[in-house]
Amino acid sequence: MYLAKGLVVSAPRSGSGKTVITLGLLAALRRRGLVVAPAKSGPDYIDPQFSGRAAGRDAINLDPWAMPQNQLRALASQQGTGADLLLVEGAMGLFDASADGQGSTGDLAETLGLPVILVVDADRHSQSVAPLVSGFAHWRPGVAVVGVILNRVASARHERMLASALRETGLPLLGAIPRRPELVTPERHLGLVLPDETDGFESFRDYAAQAIADFVDLESLLALAEPLQDLAAPPVALPPLGQHIAIARDTAFAFAYPHLLDGWRAQGADLSFFSPLANEAPSLAADAVFLPGGYPELHGDVLAAAATFHTGLVAARDRGALIYGECGGFMVLGQGIVDKAGTAHAMCGLLPVTTRIDRPKRVLGYRRLLHESALPWPSGLNGHEFHYSSAKASGLPPLFEALDAEGIRQPPMGAVLGRVMGSYAHVICAP
Repeated sequence: MYLAKGLVVSAPRSGSGKTVITLGLLAALRRRGLVVAPAKSGPDYIDPQFSGRAAGRDAINLDPWAMPQNQLRALASQQGTGADLLLVEGAMGLFDASADGQGSTGDLAETLGLPVILVVDADRHSQSVAPLVSGFAHWRPGVAVVGVILNRVASARHERMLASALRETGLPLLGAIPRRPELVTPERHLGLVLPDETDGFESFRDYAAQAIADFVDLESLLALAEPLQDLAAPPVALPPLGQHIAIARDTAFAFAYPHLLDGWRAQGADLSFFSPLANEAPSLAADAVFLPGGYPELHGDVLAAAATFHTGLVAARDRGALIYGECGGFMVLGQGIVDKAGTAHAMCGLLPVTTRIDRPKRVLGYRRLLHESALPWPSGLNGHEFHYSSAKASGLPPLFEALDAEGIRQPPMGAVLGRVMGSYAHVICAP
């Protein structure tokens, strides 16, 4: 089977336009008839949904903090098999990492041996763009910055000034995207909205693709890609939650890592999907139920009225199924959610937990998780936490003991009641 070449799209800082440029590249290359496999560095759930839609092929996460190097290489190899190009969108700036200094996009590029295209926001830049780019290109010998795409260029004159300065760096200028209001993505309290919630996503994608086709030298960009490592070994996977796992899937429960689900399938588990927003219950054949994260607080009234969903979860609990919720899924397992407007919505009531988002406080960071629960996973896990809501549990043992990336102990996470359990942690893998 043919194995792709690969490139990483990164930037000096967040907000430079990596996501728009990546979407445009995926869609523009797809228009040319190429098969492009998308991936995202880090724990982000939302960018991969955009890139997957643009590529017409599911995106994966490659997390250089949470995942061992052999898993990163194996997942990249698996994702790139049969494709013409693996295109990895970076997170934050190229060398931005977690609090312990590990897990940057640069770390991922070096682990995979892939070259980096640097997206530079040209707004308020002139000739000083050259030392900026040169500094990133020479900062770490193992990270190969091989080309530059300028974003938000103000005018033809501005582009000439920038291009002239960049010639001193010796790096090719692959393109210069003009400043356009049509190339601004909508945002929400936890980042971008989901593609299905974005009016005119197809128009936005097509505009980005056309901007790339008009202003980026795609032939030169493709020529800079390097082959992926051909690894026959399958990626390391967490054991499945059960033999038949019913998984909630809709816009309220959209945050399930593809590598987890693929790993469960590869180990012989049957996966079925149901929509709580459509008032569907988990399969009666399921011996495990997984409620992923998402935005349940935006659908409180619908979820509160979903009686078939509620009774289906109670029935699953009563027959001894393992029921596991992450972040939004954990919130829904509780007694209620107080939304941003202060309105309370009754949830499934399987855990004596109340969550509220009307007093927002951001909690963000990687977590090392320890547990002694019925989860069929190793006692040590790597995960990520990102939420603005808070949960109050009454008298239950926590699901996880937690450390942050620096090894600093965090408050215990989640709750366990029999075989029903959940927490705010999104589990990524075993270390």
